[in-house]
Amino acid sequence: MPPWTDKPRIAALILAATLSGCASTQEDIIPQDGPDMLEIYRSHLEQAGGSASGTTPAPPRRVDPAPDTRWSREAANEIENRFPLLPNPMLVLYVYPHLAEDGAPVPGYATAFRMYERDHFALPGETTAP
Repeated sequence: MPPWTDKPRIAALILAATLSGCASTQEDIIPQDGPDMLEIYRSHLEQAGGSASGTTPAPPRRVDPAPDTRWSREAANEIENRFPLLPNPMLVLYVYPHLAEDGAPVPGYATAFRMYERDHFALPGETTAP
């Protein structure tokens, strides 16, 4: 049997499977009996010791007086430099007096620049400094 004759049968099977999935109703998925949301809310409040009217204040939250100091930002741990700058020395170049392209004299001058274009940071533990 040629392969192109199976395409209508495969398409019919896929269509039948798709339509059979849509055959269920909402009553089949969501149960219609049982308490509604207001009754569930009221019973939960009664079990928690409050009332459904909301007159009972909520219990106070427990506040931790000492936060975890490893992760909180404070002046003591902000001073500690975990990622120190790697050395990037300044190089000084002296340009001797010369003539420009148009013949004008240019006096000698000194210029300074960094060895690297950007400053680089060391990862923790890469340097020997404390």
